[in-house]
Parts: sequence; C-alpha cells; structure tokens
Amino acid sequence: MLLLLALIFVLHLTAIILLFISTAHNVWWTTNGYSIDIWKQCFYTNGSCVNVAYKDKEDYLQAVQAGMVLAVIFTCCALLFFICQLFTLKKGNRFIFTGLFQLLSCLCVVTAASIYTVQFHYYDQNGWYGSSYILAWICFPLTLVSSIMYIILRKRE
Repeated sequence: MLLLLALIFVLHLTAIILLFISTAHNVWWTTNGYSIDIWKQCFYTNGSCVNVAYKDKEDYLQAVQAGMVLAVIFTCCALLFFICQLFTLKKGNRFIFTGLFQLLSCLCVVTAASIYTVQFHYYDQNGWYGSSYILAWICFPLTLVSSIMYIILRKRE
C-alpha cells in the first residue's frame, strides 16, 4: 500500500511540475523568427525579445491563461488535500475530495489547450507547436489518470 501511495504521489508531483513548466515557459508556438507563449509574443531582433500583444484574440488568450493558472492551483490544492486526507481519513474511506480537485485541474487543462488549438495558429503554416503546448496536452491524461486513481483509492492500514 505504501508503494502505491508513493507512486500516486510521484505521478501527482510530475503533473504539477509539467503544469508549471507548460504555463511559464514561452514555447507554445515557434518559428525561426519568433516564439509565442500564453503570456507574450516575442519577435527576435538582434538577439533580444520584442514583445507584441495579440490584437484580435485577447479574450481567448485570457481564457487560456486563466485555464492554465487554475489548473496549477487546483493541482497544488489537490496535493495538499491528499496529504491532509492521508492523515485524517478513516480507514476504508476514499480520497473523493482530492480526486475532484484533480479532475477540475484536468478540465481546466483540456479547456485551455483546446481553446489555444482552435483559436490560435489554425491556418498558420510557418511554424509548429512548441514544447509547452505539448506538455499541456501531456498534463491532461496525467491529471485525468491521477484523479481516477484518487477516486478509486481507499485508505487502508
């Protein structure tokens, strides 16, 4: 049982780290001349970044930003709830509260990544999706699997 709890904890920490990287790193879309994240758009001139804001899609961008930030917050809260429930739950109870917060994080990630996929760079042929975008999509199944594991998991001695 201790090994299972350790594996779930490592899976949860992995999801948190990947969500932090995906939210903060600036490689959601990249080309040879610039890279874009959910916070700014950088055009490289003389080795420095010139910030250019999105003109027509600021509402969608704010939805993506909010979704990713909420995903990080919900995942961190779920980890804290897991640790608290680990010591306070009675034997035989499930980690429902932790699983629900992790499921909320999963929904926020998939919503943010879906909005970014549909609204940004849909017809752009000059670039490719970056590592942060791919990490966001990897975080979706990680948080989904961990939320299901928390909901199924019962506390045993």
